Amino acid sequence: MRIEPSTLIYVDSSPGKGRGVFANVDIKKGQVIEVAPVLLMGSDEFHPENHSNVGEYYVYYWDEDQVAIALGYGSLYNHSFDPDADYEFDDDTITYIALRDIPAGQEIHINYENDPEDQSPLGFDVV
Repeated sequence: MRIEPSTLIYVDSSPGKGRGVFANVDIKKGQVIEVAPVLLMGSDEFHPENHSNVGEYYVYYWDEDQVAIALGYGSLYNHSFDPDADYEFDDDTITYIALRDIPAGQEIHINYENDPEDQSPLGFDVV
């Protein structure tokens, strides 16, 4: 499958969060924002309880045995309990889709629980 970088987004500083993904243009509800290829690896390499591996802050828990590092800008989306986008796993990609209209210049947030409605605590302070 051919994947090209999205021209809809860019990465910039996000106050209190490091870096974040922002809309480069107005994005419409339901529009695909980005398709990010992933690198899959064994989940035993990442242990959230000890927070000693910087990589564990950037992975998606793919399934019971694997984590994924999203390439493109996929590992740089910040969390919100009121997300602007959702994401879906495929065989070797993550697709980010707008949940509502997103104006140019606005940071795009996802819910790290992979469910826009999930309000479960994340184990870190949400900015």
